[in-house]
Amino acid sequence: MKSEITISELAKLMNVSVHQIRYFEEKGVLQPAYTDHNQYRMYSMDQVYQLAHILLLRKLRVPVQSIKDCMTSYSADQYRQLLQHSLREIDAELQRLQELQQFIKKVLHEQQSFSSQPNPYQIKRRDDTYLARWIELDSHTKLNAARLAEQTKRVPNLFESDIHYVYDGSSTVTLYLETQAPGDLSLPGGDYLSIQSLVNEDEDLEPLIEQFYDYAARQSHIITGPLILVEKSYLSLFSENKLHYELQALIEPTAKSERRHGT
Repeated sequence: MKSEITISELAKLMNVSVHQIRYFEEKGVLQPAYTDHNQYRMYSMDQVYQLAHILLLRKLRVPVQSIKDCMTSYSADQYRQLLQHSLREIDAELQRLQELQQFIKKVLHEQQSFSSQPNPYQIKRRDDTYLARWIELDSHTKLNAARLAEQTKRVPNLFESDIHYVYDGSSTVTLYLETQAPGDLSLPGGDYLSIQSLVNEDEDLEPLIEQFYDYAARQSHIITGPLILVEKSYLSLFSENKLHYELQALIEPTAKSERRHGT
């Protein structure tokens, strides 16, 4: 009874394709033990271990052209360095996936929250928020692609972040991004009157802002801070070419909200 196996049996044993094994042979990193009289490639336990070695190195992202050097000349210390490098890459990838997971959960939560509110106006409790200045615009100037491109301060994953437009009564509008530590502006924690809306164009915001102040007046809400326009670009991506905004303004707490928050 032969102790060797054919290429198809080797492929099935190692859960790879015959094409992959032939590719490794073409690159000179794996050769059969021998070729029998019927021209079948035959593989022994030595080749099984070699293929396992090759597949592990490929998982570690070692290029095929470098595998032969690894298998023939790498020391234990070099393998240790390779494994440590691969571990760092895996940790970075896990971090990326965790951040992506949190972002997807955030999008799903906000989509659900937006679609399920019976009243578009809500009172939201907001914790202290720190903002860093990003761009200043004249109140009559629209943000455009050229203005974004000329910014020296590059923002990674820009359109996965909340962009805060702060209207403080001056002739300029300042765009801020949230930070973890105190930055250029701090928004105090408290009750914020809020409304989320989808608009077709930025020009549609002006009547929305007027309606916001009218509603606050009718409900006897006393606004004590600047108007904050939060652009949720990541929701706009799923809103059929409409822009998703949330208007917010700090209001004086009512007796009802004071009791709710235990003050």
